[in-house]
Amino acid sequence: MNRLRVNGSVACFAVLCLFASQCTLAQSIPTGAASASPELVGQLTKQLSISPTQAAGGAGTLFGLAKSRLSGEDFGKVSAAVPGMGSLLKAAPQTESSSGLSSLTGSLPSGIGGMASTAASFQKLGLSPNMAGKFVPIMTNYVESKGGSSTASLLAGALK
Repeated sequence: MNRLRVNGSVACFAVLCLFASQCTLAQSIPTGAASASPELVGQLTKQLSISPTQAAGGAGTLFGLAKSRLSGEDFGKVSAAVPGMGSLLKAAPQTESSSGLSSLTGSLPSGIGGMASTAASFQKLGLSPNMAGKFVPIMTNYVESKGGSSTASLLAGALK
């Protein structure tokens, strides 16, 4: 009987740990992120077979990378083509500076540091870093349909 209680306690503990890890992941992604730019998120979700939260977080991560690489004026053009850009940017998971990634990326050549941060964000979303390459053409096509080919070229250039 005592053995059963111990095993039951261990099982409950394991379930709570699993639940807690899922809660941590959910809490790291802002509420309402999936409702940011519903048309773009819908396209990403459907074409890549991912959740709306993953779509919003991945798009936000890549738009954040583009924002860091474009002038304010150029990013303003991209942002104007994407309704809910602020919500998408907020949906990007924050990478932890304590992981050593931020100190490492500061010493890398321009572009490589941004891709390392992007990979870490995609992993936090439960996506392979290789998925970033699948996001880019969908996002670029969406921006082209809303803001024209010159605006899409700005985004594509920033994400190369």
